[in-house]
Amino acid sequence: MPIAREVLVTLAEHNGVCVRPLAIRRTDLETGRTEVIDVPCGARLASKCKPCAERARKLRRQQIREGWHLEDEPTVPVEAPADDVVALVTTRAHLEFDRAALAYEQLPPVERAAQLADIDSAVADIDAQLAECRIRGALVPAADATPKRVRSTRRRADAIDLPKLPVQAKTVGRVYRGKDGKTHRPSTLLTLTLGSHGPVHSARRRGSWVAPCECGRLHAEFDPLIGTPVDPDTYDYRRAALDAIHFAKVLDRFWQNLRRAAGWNVQYAGAVELQKRFAPHAHFAVRGTVPRALMRQVAAATYHQVWWPHFDAPVYDVGGKVPVWSPEVGEYCDPATGQPLTSWQAALDALDDEHATPGDVIRLGRVDARGIEHGTKDAERAIRYVTKYLTKDLVDTTHPRTDPQQAHFDRLHAELAVLPCSPTCANWLLYGVQPDAAKPGLVPGRCSGKVHQRTTLGFTGRRVLVSRQWSGKTLADHRADNRAWVRTVLAGALADDETAPAEDARRYSFELARPEDPDVSSLAVRLMRAVSERRRWHTELEHARNTALPPTALALAA
Repeated sequence: MPIAREVLVTLAEHNGVCVRPLAIRRTDLETGRTEVIDVPCGARLASKCKPCAERARKLRRQQIREGWHLEDEPTVPVEAPADDVVALVTTRAHLEFDRAALAYEQLPPVERAAQLADIDSAVADIDAQLAECRIRGALVPAADATPKRVRSTRRRADAIDLPKLPVQAKTVGRVYRGKDGKTHRPSTLLTLTLGSHGPVHSARRRGSWVAPCECGRLHAEFDPLIGTPVDPDTYDYRRAALDAIHFAKVLDRFWQNLRRAAGWNVQYAGAVELQKRFAPHAHFAVRGTVPRALMRQVAAATYHQVWWPHFDAPVYDVGGKVPVWSPEVGEYCDPATGQPLTSWQAALDALDDEHATPGDVIRLGRVDARGIEHGTKDAERAIRYVTKYLTKDLVDTTHPRTDPQQAHFDRLHAELAVLPCSPTCANWLLYGVQPDAAKPGLVPGRCSGKVHQRTTLGFTGRRVLVSRQWSGKTLADHRADNRAWVRTVLAGALADDETAPAEDARRYSFELARPEDPDVSSLAVRLMRAVSERRRWHTELEHARNTALPPTALALAA
């Protein structure tokens, strides 16, 4: 027999109700009235909450759809600074003037030092208040900030040169006119992959027939060898692991190079997935078109240099004698000699030499570009293709099902477990280098970074990559548009006549309620109320759409 709780969860998921809502207690500071409201958890993975994950994926689809084939430049509204922000900045300017004026006044050293201390205290207080206001950045950089290491931007000798054009401030692609007089504004569906780490078993299709694999056989789609190396002994697992760790950096470098080579501000929106060989690749919806030959040239010339100390061969082995923390020295020391390891700063200073080489260089592989016309079935199909796996974990899309695939997965993860993921990674101890800001308790091979987890398999960047001027809106703006449309439909017409009174945010105070609080109902009761409310809401919305909107408006709303 079905379990009652599972029936309720299934019903909630079917109606799009969050199954893990947060109970928030809202108190009206004017009337003293208190009520508990449910807030969706906002999970992006279906394994945590299917309705919230599906809602997030639909929102991403809407964002890509609105920004892909724009005809006009998107405008990003900039919020005007509030009066209190302007007042604080003005006061900060007066304090800087007073500090400079003290240098020209005839004052005793003790009195001048006292006045400078008062001014510095007032400046610190103003900066603290500005940090709490709606303003980004700081007026003056922090004085104790560590100077950033600057390295030469000269291109590598083994990298081909790219055309470098001044980047125009346009984001909309070109318009083409056909022989029939119609205008076309095509865009691009772009796929970027990493290079080969060795031949793998694959079922490549060439139209209606299957191409032979590298091993000379024809594999079915669900063959247990799909995605595994043809020869595991010669497969470059170290290169595969390093490429996965730094894949996000080389993607950023690709878009920088493409904009400089194309001469305009190319905009993109896409997502990162795993191939069957467990290597990350990315699908992007690119606004406008760029010649395919130029894209391939940019991909071939794109690289990312990892300026870390060299970690080609480990000095110590995991499970053996590894460096230990010395409380007397405050550093990690060699277990045999007791000598401290090379500090992180000393290792970076060695890279400042003129003939120094980076610790690793990451490059892209194959580029697949396809033109997409606006308003076609291919455009909507491409949007669904880009956002296909957003509700799943990165590894769930290519979960190993057979023993060969599991062995391939385990060997790649074993390589990731001993590679450094960041300057503070404990694995630097295996290569005879102190991690940055080293502290006691670091165990090599057991770094808690996301790179080493089995759910990420090396990739730790953002799954969804959207450029700043894609649609001119944030996800919050798209949510607000959806809510405004629903309110408008329920009002009876597609117009902005509804003027609901704006609530003052300072009127309410919010706090997270505990499940054991007496005013918080059980999760089952809250889910049943939410399901009933959602069904009633859908009924009212459908009734309003069918009675108040003309047929053309119904088609657009659908």
